[in-house]
Amino acid sequence: MRVIGLAGWSGSGKTTLLVRLIPVLRARGLTVSTLKHAHHSFDPDQPGKDSHSHREAGAAEVLVSAAGRWVLFHENRGAPEPDLSFLLSRLSPVDLVIVEGFKRSPLPKVEVHRPSVGKPPLWPDDPMIRAVASDAVLPGLSLPWVPLDDPAAVADVMSDMAAPVDRFR
Repeated sequence: MRVIGLAGWSGSGKTTLLVRLIPVLRARGLTVSTLKHAHHSFDPDQPGKDSHSHREAGAAEVLVSAAGRWVLFHENRGAPEPDLSFLLSRLSPVDLVIVEGFKRSPLPKVEVHRPSVGKPPLWPDDPMIRAVASDAVLPGLSLPWVPLDDPAAVADVMSDMAAPVDRFR
């Protein structure tokens, strides 16, 4: 199992790229999982559903299973947010895990950068960024550059630069 990150400012196109990358990687015969960091509180469960009622009643974890999928809800209940190594340990084995967010984590990353977003690039200050996917060639870039609109080229770079997940567990 190997892991690679996608880092970039909000609005840079990380999710859009990721949604285009997954089918490319799957067509190459790879199994892919994703791990997404949210900077805000979120609730994928809905009030009125049994699982929501179980969590609201104080359950530490609620596992919901159906024929098509299962979901495990874990409540931190005031505990610190788990780190990336713990979260990676919770995933089932696959060929490649793509981490969206966690831009300060020490894993190899591809930066998604759009100058039009108006934010500075991350690569000058993050030695873990191994390549940049952008909609423009960036002046002074000393890393490999791949066009943001070419998911096959980005998939090549990500596959080459992914690291064994055991380094981060």
